[in-house]
Amino acid sequence: MTNNKKIGIIIDSDFTFKHSPVYPHPVFPSYESPLRIQSILTYLEKKKIFDDNRIVKIEPKVIDDSIINLAHTKYYIDTIKHLSSLGGGLLNDEVFITSDTFELAKKAVGGVIQSIEQVINQKVSQSIALIRPPGHHALRENGSGLCVFNNIANSVLYLRQKLQYNKKIAIIDIDNHFGDGLVQYFYEDPSVLYFSIHEYDFVDGDIGFINELGAGEGIGKNINFPIPMNSIDADFLEFIEILEPILREFIPDLIIIAAGFDMYYADPIGNCLLTTNSYYKFTEKLLKIAEEICEGKLAFILEGGYSIIGLPVCVHSVIKALLKEKYERPPFECIDFSNNSKINEVKKIKAALKNLLSNYWTSMQKKL
Repeated sequence: MTNNKKIGIIIDSDFTFKHSPVYPHPVFPSYESPLRIQSILTYLEKKKIFDDNRIVKIEPKVIDDSIINLAHTKYYIDTIKHLSSLGGGLLNDEVFITSDTFELAKKAVGGVIQSIEQVINQKVSQSIALIRPPGHHALRENGSGLCVFNNIANSVLYLRQKLQYNKKIAIIDIDNHFGDGLVQYFYEDPSVLYFSIHEYDFVDGDIGFINELGAGEGIGKNINFPIPMNSIDADFLEFIEILEPILREFIPDLIIIAAGFDMYYADPIGNCLLTTNSYYKFTEKLLKIAEEICEGKLAFILEGGYSIIGLPVCVHSVIKALLKEKYERPPFECIDFSNNSKINEVKKIKAALKNLLSNYWTSMQKKL
């Protein structure tokens, strides 16, 4: 694929108007709206991204309910289907249901499966799934945190059980919020490396601490890098110092990115201060690593990101990095956040995490 680079953008018009909240701002669930995808596509069109012959639009895979059953109980699936048939309502304080939620959430799973299959079959070099609702908070028997079905977990289980794809997979979760649903599927699985960088906002007995390292045969394969609120670009990229050597030691065949963009400084439900420079540089570094260890096989799966102005530029920055083109952040991002830097706290977290991981990774036993 190196001489014929293609980036697959998985998209469907249904994501731009279905599963629309009936609640006005500032009610939390209202931020997960069709405007998210509308804004991305409008911006990418303006930037003429789809005029580039290296960019390929791809439709989601059509799946049946049995595929969702790989990750979720029949009771939970039937609950979403039933609530949708009744016209909707609140599943809990963090998940709303509308008449078309079941079908759209099902299509989101199909979009992620398609995104990953295109990459592992080398139909495209990398992929980006512009789907919604997001998925990394969804549990086997319950939705949570704006998430209905766990799109990534479902797709990995599909690879394992339907395609007999048993190679190692790394999941890198850069969403502002810890993927408490996603992690539970693979906490004891040595073939899946889960690495999460998320905002350290443990005020309600939350999870995602550095000492949650996995269990059983999966011990050491679950890695959490929590960072303080108000972290800036320079603070964020510190986690690469742990991620890169571990990826090179683990050598996955595929890298999936749970691409949440709610650490962006203008995001309404995140508390960090990142600009698109962070997402561009992260993608740039990750692509280089992936090209060296797994033929560049990367699949970016949209999770959070709720600033209608910020989300499109974040996605654009990722595409520019994948295309290996220069990127200039928009003028409105030129704000000096340096006084907010949490670098000393982040370095302490990094040192403590390295120490914990040295029991499981040879690459972490150096320079402690």
